Amino acid sequence: MSRPPVTAAPRIARRVHGAATAARMVPEEVPVAFSYGGTTHAVMMATPADLEDFALGFSLTEGIVAAPDEIEAVAVEEAGEGIDIQITLGGEPGARFAARRRHLAGPVGCGLCGIESIEEALRRVRDVGAAALTLSAGDITRSVRQLAEWQTLHAQTGAVHAAGFYVPGSGILAAREDVGRHNALDKLAGGLARAGVDGETGAVVVTSRVSVEMVQKAAAIGAPAILAVSAPTALAIRTAEEAGMMLVALVRGDEFDVFTHARRLVEGEARNVA
Repeated sequence: MSRPPVTAAPRIARRVHGAATAARMVPEEVPVAFSYGGTTHAVMMATPADLEDFALGFSLTEGIVAAPDEIEAVAVEEAGEGIDIQITLGGEPGARFAARRRHLAGPVGCGLCGIESIEEALRRVRDVGAAALTLSAGDITRSVRQLAEWQTLHAQTGAVHAAGFYVPGSGILAAREDVGRHNALDKLAGGLARAGVDGETGAVVVTSRVSVEMVQKAAAIGAPAILAVSAPTALAIRTAEEAGMMLVALVRGDEFDVFTHARRLVEGEARNVA
């Protein structure tokens, strides 16, 4: 199945020196359903790209599976105006999922809609405090600059978020884009898992604000640092502190704010310790 992630939309472009008719590239946004064992579990509004990564990453960051090999098959199918992703789980993971299944409907700006309890929304995150990763100031500013070079959809549309994975000494290893910031991070999680990349070796870099679910998903990847161009929420800061994760936000040029675990920020050039 292939559906273009962007489309050309006619418009009237009004500028200081007049108006003209011209096309503008805009991102597609379609409902993507995740179905496990033939039952729809979640519907997210998303960009129709990197859908296999999306399926795996969502399954991992939501705790539906603990490892990629717990998924036996992924089938991406057209479903009218949307896309249905059929995910087949193995025996034990399938039984575990059936016991804790929940339904949610996730609009593009929300990553926790439909959760059935306060406890589930505020679930404990994976402890990444033991990871040896350190970052220099140069790493932090370099990561955001390099991520911009991976944002091909944003360059066309100016309307999508990106999530990347930065490793000191290597740079951005992978990045994914989507109209939803949570979706971009889920796609990145899936891409890293499929490539066998250890999340402890680098930092998640995002173009959005840092809310609690972004910290939860970064921790699920195993990343001991999250770097963002926008600001964090108070709950995201508390959650990152509890998880042993360095949270750096408002990365603008050579300036940034470190909110948690500043011990991971070192002078000079850091190097990854596997």
